[in-house]
Amino acid sequence: MPLFKRSPALFRNAALLLSLTYLYGCSSRTSTDNPMTCAQVSYPLYDPAEPVNRGIFAFNQVIDEYAVAPVARGYGYTPEFFQLGLHNFTTNFNEPTVFLNDLLQGNGKRSLNTLGRFTLNSTAGLLGVIDVSDSLEIPRHRSDFGQTFGVWGIPDGPIVEIPVLGTANSRDAVGKVLAVAVNPFGDSSDTVETLTTVASVGGTIDKRAEALPLTDALQALPDYYSALRDVSAEKRADFVLEGKRGASGLHDDLCTEAPTDAT
Repeated sequence: MPLFKRSPALFRNAALLLSLTYLYGCSSRTSTDNPMTCAQVSYPLYDPAEPVNRGIFAFNQVIDEYAVAPVARGYGYTPEFFQLGLHNFTTNFNEPTVFLNDLLQGNGKRSLNTLGRFTLNSTAGLLGVIDVSDSLEIPRHRSDFGQTFGVWGIPDGPIVEIPVLGTANSRDAVGKVLAVAVNPFGDSSDTVETLTTVASVGGTIDKRAEALPLTDALQALPDYYSALRDVSAEKRADFVLEGKRGASGLHDDLCTEAPTDAT
């Protein structure tokens, strides 16, 4: 089954090779591998293109303020069963990508866990709308290409603000681009393409609604850009540590508090 959407194989392979080569050349920051607390990040973060990043950030904020965030706030007023069903569906639809990254990270236990969840929820759970696996105590975990690169030991590199996709370090930025390009379901049918679109749009709204309390708190600080950048760096560093530990199941997210002295 093809992993990538329609594009020449040579271009795909060359793009991936260039991406990985670039990542290995990125400079790194230090962190403390403490599994009991949020990963520590050295400050100030390496943000050599900050003026450019701030300009793109301002553009992204216009899109968020006038399009994405209002929809996410309205979504919060929909019936709880609808929100839960959409969350379950979009999460389940992303499980093949999680499975792929579990394999790339060499974690057989997590990959089998993910495969079991996806199989059960896609069948007995009506395409994942009902999370059957939770009731059977098959835990869920997250994984993406940025985490995989971190598990491989690729340094995070400088901060990059990506149009529409938002703030990330260079390692995660490449991961975000790959996530857009990679299609674990292939191009098998119009139905799959439609479901992919629904999952993508629904997942964006669901995740933005989940993040509203944090971003609202960060916007109250003097410098929203640096506050969001720093919190994102801490969360991603913690996420990489989670991947290195390799345990199945979501751990308590310890990186959700808005910093009080972001600069």
